[in-house]
Amino acid sequence: MFNCYFKSSKEKKSFYQHKKLEMLNYIKDSLERKIASVTASIEVLESQISRDKDPEVVN
Repeated sequence: MFNCYFKSSKEKKSFYQHKKLEMLNYIKDSLERKIASVTASIEVLESQISRDKDPEVVN
C-alpha cells in the first residue's frame, strides 16, 4: 500500500494511525455534508406541508 521505510515499528504504527485518522475525518466530513443536505430537505418539506395546511384565502 505505502512504499515507505520506517526506522522502527513505533514509526510504522504512528504512520498508519495518522493515515487511519485522516481517512476517518474524511468519512466524517462526508457524512456531515450528507446530514446537512437531508436536514435542509426536511426543513423545506415541513414548511411546504405547513403552508399547504393553511386555508387558502379566496376573494
